[in-house]
Amino acid sequence: MKKGIHPDYQDCEVTCGCGHKFTTKSTQKEIHTEICGFCHPFYTGKQKFVDAAGRIEKFQKKFAGDYFKKPAKK
Repeated sequence: MKKGIHPDYQDCEVTCGCGHKFTTKSTQKEIHTEICGFCHPFYTGKQKFVDAAGRIEKFQKKFAGDYFKKPAKK
């Protein structure tokens, strides 16, 4: 490998939105995530809505009202 062209590989502290912190190696000093293996629904088995950009409210607003109602019989 050539010398002087590779980024510095250092210890990195990862912080999740749930408050969990762990240390790994990366080229960055610290990383902030919204979801990790301790709070992700796939690993915990608990359903949890993670809404970072208002997507759930946007969907409910868009499809609220008559959209989910059954059509009237003729």
